[in-house]
Amino acid sequence: MSKRQWLKIDVDAVLRERLPRYYRFIPKFLISWLKREICQDEMNGMLSRADGLEGAQFCRSVLDYLHVSYDIKGESHMPPPDDHKVTYVCNHPLGGLDGMALIEMITAHHGIEPYFVVNDLLMAIEPLRKVFVPVNTHGRQSRRGTAGIEDAFASDRPVIVFPAGLVSRKGKGGRIADLRWRKSFVNLSVKYRRDIIPMYFDGRNSGTFYEMARTRERLGLKFNFEMIRLPREVMLSRGKKYTIHVGKRIPVSRLQGGRRADDEALAVRKIVYNLKKDI
Repeated sequence: MSKRQWLKIDVDAVLRERLPRYYRFIPKFLISWLKREICQDEMNGMLSRADGLEGAQFCRSVLDYLHVSYDIKGESHMPPPDDHKVTYVCNHPLGGLDGMALIEMITAHHGIEPYFVVNDLLMAIEPLRKVFVPVNTHGRQSRRGTAGIEDAFASDRPVIVFPAGLVSRKGKGGRIADLRWRKSFVNLSVKYRRDIIPMYFDGRNSGTFYEMARTRERLGLKFNFEMIRLPREVMLSRGKKYTIHVGKRIPVSRLQGGRRADDEALAVRKIVYNLKKDI
């Protein structure tokens, strides 16, 4: 009996499902372009290799396929392996491999898979559903979604958060940095008495990705068209080695949350972006 095909990218099937009334009007050359842009064939080859794997094992398979590696600076700042109830907070420069590297790294350290708060669209990645905790970044959170996040923070498993919720963009002066961080990780860490472990992932996407984002912003378009580029960015990372900087533990006793949460989230963000200099 063959193993179950966990995940396969099929642009035609997605368009038929999402746009049933308009699919027949979409030019074939546009569909072909989209398949090439997201590297459909190569992505499916990578996913086929990871068929049947879940969680950290799936992440390791993807990293190995792409010959992507990482080293850890400030590893002495990691909590004891049996101290699971912490919140890992990190910048989000890549849009895919950074998250997979963190899942693999934290699982290897603690011996238990973390929960990872992510955009609800990523729940389509079935091998990571037991790790992912969905959040609606484009509207109001459902009661079920809110309960899922609360359950994750109440658990005894590590929690990973990208507080920006979106991939880093290029700002003034050409600096690559996250957009505004959301404060929820502060309030939830305070509520469930979780210390915070700040991390900085040293990486960036291609210039094309950032230029697409800038062009969209100049045109006043709200839909993040540059996200279509992210699968190609994954493939462009082949053979790269990244560095993950780990900072000193931030005791939850130093945080208040509530009215102070925005300021405290900003303070943690500054700590994260200073890690590359300090370690």
